[in-house]
Formats: sequence, C-alpha cells, structure tokens
Amino acid sequence: MIIIKEGRVIDPKSGTDTVTDLAIDHGKIVKLGPNLAKEAQASPHCPGYRLIHARGLVVAPGLIDVHVHFRDPGLTYKEDIQTGAKAAAKGGFTTVVCMANTKPPVDNVDTLEYVLAEGRKTGIHVLSAAAVTIGMKGEALTDMERLKAHGAVGFTDDGIPLKDAALAKRAMEEAFRLHVPISLHEEDPAFIINNGINQGAISRQLDIGGSPALAEDSMVARDCMLALHTKAAVNIQHISSANSVQMVGLAKKLGANIWAEATPHHFSLDECAVAQHGTLAKMNPPLRTAKDREAIIRGLEENIIDLIATDHAPHSAEEKSLPLAQAPSGIIGLETALALAITNLVKPGRLSLPQLIKKMSLNPARLYHLEKGTLSPGADADLVLFDPEESWTVGTFASKSSNSPFIGKPLQGKVKYTICSGKIIYQDC
Repeated sequence: MIIIKEGRVIDPKSGTDTVTDLAIDHGKIVKLGPNLAKEAQASPHCPGYRLIHARGLVVAPGLIDVHVHFRDPGLTYKEDIQTGAKAAAKGGFTTVVCMANTKPPVDNVDTLEYVLAEGRKTGIHVLSAAAVTIGMKGEALTDMERLKAHGAVGFTDDGIPLKDAALAKRAMEEAFRLHVPISLHEEDPAFIINNGINQGAISRQLDIGGSPALAEDSMVARDCMLALHTKAAVNIQHISSANSVQMVGLAKKLGANIWAEATPHHFSLDECAVAQHGTLAKMNPPLRTAKDREAIIRGLEENIIDLIATDHAPHSAEEKSLPLAQAPSGIIGLETALALAITNLVKPGRLSLPQLIKKMSLNPARLYHLEKGTLSPGADADLVLFDPEESWTVGTFASKSSNSPFIGKPLQGKVKYTICSGKIIYQDC
C-alpha cells in the first residue's frame, strides 16, 4: 500500500482539485480523503504501507502520450522500447502509444506483437498503433481488423501522409467500423522543397526552400471534410499552422469527430529557433511563425486542440550533426513535455493546471478508449506527482538520444514521482 499525504489532487474527470490524501493498494486507487495515514495507523487490519509526503506537489493521473517513436524494431541505436519507457517514466508518462514507422513497419501481426511484448517488460503501459497501409506505401490498406484483434489501439502512417483521398476515406470508414482512432500526418510533399524548415523568413535567410504551411493546410482541409462524412475519430497530428487550427475548429462545429494534437515544441518555439539551434530545431511539420505559435496556444485555450503529444523522435548525434538540409527531422520530448507546458502555458496564464492535465491525461484516454486519466477510487493507480514551482535546467536524459533544442534551458515544473499500476517507477532523488 502507498499513501500519498497532503498533495494537491487534480482529477480532470471528476473535477476534483483539492488538497487531500490518496491511498493505493493492489494497483488501484482505493480511497481519497483527509487523514488516511492516521486511519491506516489506527487500523489493526492495515498492512505496512509507504508514506509519500506530497505537500506542495500536484497529484494527477499519469500522463498519456499518444504519439511516440521508440524506434524498435530496426533503429534501436536511436532508442529502444526499454529506454523509451524510462524516458516516459521520467517525464511523468504512464501510458504511451508507439507509432508504426519502425523497420519493418507495424503493418503485420508479428511486428505488432513484438512491440507489445517488449512493452510489457517495461514499467509503463506501452501501446501501439498499426500502419494504415501496407509497407506505409499509401497504396493498399493493411488488415486493420486483424491488427486490432491482436492489440493495435489505432492506425497511422505517421511520418508519411495519405496522399490518395479515396484511400484515406476507406481507411476512415474502416476505423469507424472498428471503433478506433486514425491519426494523420498532414504534409503534402507536392508543395515542399526541403522538409523540416518553415518556408519563410528563416528559410530565405538560410537559402533553403522549406515547407510552406500550405502543405499542411491543404491536407487538413481535405481530412476534416472526410472526417465529417465518414464519422471516424480522426486525429490531426502535431498541428503547426494557424489556418489548420481554424479548420479543425470549423470541422468540430460542423459535427466532425475530429481531434487535434499540439506538441510542446510547436507551442514553445517558432521558426527563429532554427537560426539558433540548427538541426536540433528541425522537425516535421516545421516550427512556423510566431503567429502560428500563438494560434496553437489559442487553440489549446479554446479546446480546438484537444491533446498535447510529444512526437518523441530520437536521432543520433551523428545524424543531427549533418548539414541542415540533410539531417533528419525530429526531437525528443518525453522528459521536457510537462515542464514546457507549465512554463509556457500555465505560468503565463494561458491554461490552468486542471486544463493542462486534461489535455495530457484524460483526453488522450478518451481518444483511445482507455479506462485511464482519472483518480477515482477503483481506477488504475497510474499517477504523476510533480512540483509546479520547482525550477530546473534541461541536461541529461534517460533517452538514448539527446536531440533537443531545450538543453540548457531553465524550466519550471519537476516530476518527483511516477507511479504505474501502483508501483513507483520513477523517483527524483
């Protein structure tokens, strides 16, 4: 048994936001209320327990990241499922959804079952999406029904857009039939000269063609309408454009079951970061203008953007040391996500802590139909305890990779404990 004493318990599902105690036993939350430690001490039937003094800490449902790349199988020099899970735990995440663009991709049962089996060896819940198309080639759909039966929680060709609109529609119809979400990477390569860098002032300064917002906007517009007509749960991944935010808002008003995720780097940085950090600020879709960044924050405020997801994308130092146009896109994000959100959203007053936790726990659980994201008695004991006031400087990582533009940056909000299935899997010593 674990008793967490005098923490600020925030449960976005019940609306709870109060200082109280919380008791955990046999992997479940068993009770919330004052003086639970005293009750346990007075009870002759209570076994030994661990007491966590949480005064000054927030106690929240374990964070859920619906968009991570653990590079396993095939690219484990960047990350593997074990190291990815350690990075997640250090960041306060108890559940992650792995993307399908491994080598080989998760377009078959054998690869899917490998990922899930390796995930069960970690201390967190490692789930996996499967590929929408065979070989992620955008030509023929995978056997989505069979993949779901073997544990796929959703479908995505993340990293590659579905260029064929008719194929995208059929995929959405199948996802709707199977009652699972489909997540879409929205970048039309027809408009892109060099990916990873916004086409704008910085790309002109660097003499790189770049990727215009139009590449995203055109596909988001199409898929919002396909979502409306198919009724599928469609998640627009790593939204980066002000126009795309508005289109998602319109689609929601029209009745589409459309969701959108924002990454911490897209609400924390703009295209100017490329001039400062080079390849460490290169990602797909790229960091765009200050206006786009503001629109993303406003979309989070207005609940147009439902989720905060990291798009944790490890790369080796050798890869990121290549010239800007040749280096791969992507940054790691699991270990800095919560602090970036507190620093750039909560402290400036753009989101409250309960609103933030909803976007990082309850809403991801709802999208993937998970019985998580709550601290109600009887719920799984997946929790994060963090100090929203503690300052720290980004430095070493549990991830195998360290491709982050935030190294050396002071942030507020420090994870102190991560508890998954009732077990402490991370503690800040």
